[in-house]
Amino acid sequence: MLPAAARVRRSDDFATVLKRGARARRGNLVVHAASRSADVGSARVGFIVSKAVGPAVTRNLVKRRLRSVAAERLSDWPHNLDIVVRALPSAAGADYQRLEADMTGAVEAIMRRRT
Repeated sequence: MLPAAARVRRSDDFATVLKRGARARRGNLVVHAASRSADVGSARVGFIVSKAVGPAVTRNLVKRRLRSVAAERLSDWPHNLDIVVRALPSAAGADYQRLEADMTGAVEAIMRRRT
């Protein structure tokens, strides 16, 4: 389970990450990441799964899988990082392992560019 403190929740925070963050696309996902000024707690993650992905049941399944991947990887990511994961329509047909590989690869690519 992804703790509440590790989630991007406010629309202002989503907008900030999308506008000024680095972006990487891997397979079924587009990942945006931006540093925040406060180094408090852990990295924060938010998800965008639009109706283009599918009906509510499919969107919720994709979100649950992405949250699970994020919860597992949270400790590996820098503490001052905000990450927004946008699922593409093809994510509806992707299994857990594919989504995990896509998210991990995209975040790693962004972190490599930051250093």
